[in-house]
Parts: sequence; structure tokens; C-alpha cells
Amino acid sequence: MRRSASPLSLILLGVGVFLLVLAPMLVWYVKPRAAVNPIDIDVTAVYQGRGSYFDVDEAETVEDRRITVTQRVRGDVEDSEASGKAVWDVVTTVDTDKSLPAADPHDALDFSVSRWVTDRATNRPAHCCEEEPYHEGEAFLKFPFDVEKRTYQWWDRTLGATVPLAYAGTEKVRGYEGYVFTGTVAPTKVGTRQVPGALVGRAGAPQVLAEEWYSNHGIKLIVDQTTGRVLYAELGPRQVLRAPGATEDAVVLLDVPKLAHTEATQKAAVDKAEQDNAQLRALGTTAPAGAAVLGVLLGAAGAVLLVRGRRPGTPQPRADEAPVPQPVSRPPASA
Repeated sequence: MRRSASPLSLILLGVGVFLLVLAPMLVWYVKPRAAVNPIDIDVTAVYQGRGSYFDVDEAETVEDRRITVTQRVRGDVEDSEASGKAVWDVVTTVDTDKSLPAADPHDALDFSVSRWVTDRATNRPAHCCEEEPYHEGEAFLKFPFDVEKRTYQWWDRTLGATVPLAYAGTEKVRGYEGYVFTGTVAPTKVGTRQVPGALVGRAGAPQVLAEEWYSNHGIKLIVDQTTGRVLYAELGPRQVLRAPGATEDAVVLLDVPKLAHTEATQKAAVDKAEQDNAQLRALGTTAPAGAAVLGVLLGAAGAVLLVRGRRPGTPQPRADEAPVPQPVSRPPASA
């Protein structure tokens, strides 16, 4: 009998080897390339809280009013693909009930447009693609993937600098657990603004360059550990004017002790975090483990069939046996 490989054994063995090679590739090659900042992002986050703001119509600060901050983040896919970075355009509006719903965002209490560019893998700033404003730090719209239990440098747009946010344990958002990071901002001069002198206690001066000061009662962010997505954000912005060189606040422009994500924003963030985590688990754990187990089983089955596979063949003479002479046919003798 002559040994022969059956097609089934070769197929099983080939598939098994392929799956064994695929398993580590999913962990070491595919997953790291999936754990990157998206370029087609389109997310809207809404913050609400009650506080004080300077009402231009009434020319005074009004108190205990609802403040709504809307932040829309959209990815510029074309610029992202061309640069290899995550290019996100961010529109932020600060509204009161008087300006909501706003037909024109410029009617809001405050309106800003910015462009944030980051390295897709590290979340670090990548200064290109008409970035505006220039920013630094490790986190702003999101944290890096695989968040650690340490202090991160969070970019504060109003401050124009980074703020250290310390790890403060874990907390659940709608039943989903995340890492908590907290910090504060002490009163800091962030600019100047020309205003009537009387507004800041300088009645003798028609116009003065009042100093703009900013602080934050408290920053609290709850972040998904795997993806770095912000599940919940709570801020306490305070912006005031001071007379030039003064140490006391003269006018409160905005003061909201607790400005937090709405329930709808929290739900959307948690749902997206669960979806992203499921995809990363599939690439990093579930699929590789399944491929490895199935690869071993199929490879073993193919090897066994290959070893046992036999089919009938033409007997071959042994080396120590002489070939048997065969009779030679001769043509019949002629008459």
C-alpha cells in the first residue's frame, strides 16, 4: 500500500495553520490599528447648569439662570486621510434661555469655532492642518486609549493652558464604570477687554482695558478606561472682569458652579463606549482565543488524517527480490 494525503486532511491542516497565525496577528497587529481616534466622528455633547451671567441688554449680571453649553465635534475626513492625523472641527456655543433655540449661533452668549488635530494612536496634539488654537496636553475632547491611574494634563480652552487632573477612583455612569479625574483652576488672568470705565469702578475713565480673569470651581471627568471616551463631564467655569491692576472682581461675566453633561449626552457616551469596547474585545480577546482553539483542533484533525491516509497502489518489488521473468510472445512460425 502507498501512503497518500487526502484533500480533506490538507484542507483541515491548512485552515488550522492559518487560524494559528491569525490569532496573534489580531492581538499584535489588527487591534492596535483599530484602537485609534476616529476620523469620521460626529458627536454632540450638551452641558447644563444654573448660574450667573452678564446680560448685555440689562447691562448687569443676572443670577440663577439656566446656562446651556453645546459642543459639536465633526471629523474632517478628507484632511484626516491626507495628513494621517485625526482632524476634528469643534463648534461651541454658550446659551441662555433667551437665545435658545438659536436661529444663528452668533446670537449665543458665547460662540467659538476651533480645530483640534491629534495623533490618532497617542491622542497627543499634532500641530498641522490649520490647527486653531494651538493646544498641548494629553487629553481634551477625549483621553488616550488604555487610560492609566495617574495624573493627566488636560487642556483647558478658556485658560489656554493645561490643567493637571488627578486620578480619584472609579464611578459608574448609567451603570457603566469609568475612571474619575478631578482638578481645579485658580483665578488666572487670561486677557484684556476694552469696556466703559464705570463698568469696573473707574467712572472717571470713558474706556479702560479691563482684565479678564478665569477660574474653575471644579473639574470632574469620568472616563472609559479602554477607549478614553469621556462618559461624564462636570465643570465650574467662572469668568470675571477686574479694573486694571485690581485684585477684586468688578463684574461677573459667567459663573456656573456646576455645568454638567445632560442625561441624553451621558447615555450616548455610554452606548458608544460599550460598542467600541465590544469591538476591541472581539479583536483583542474573543476572536484570537477562538482562532487559536479552532486552529489547534483543525490542525490536529488534519495531521491525524494525513498520517492515517492510505489508498491502494501498485505493489513495488522488494530490493532483495529479483524480478520475475515474463514469457516472451513470438510470432507463429511460417508454413
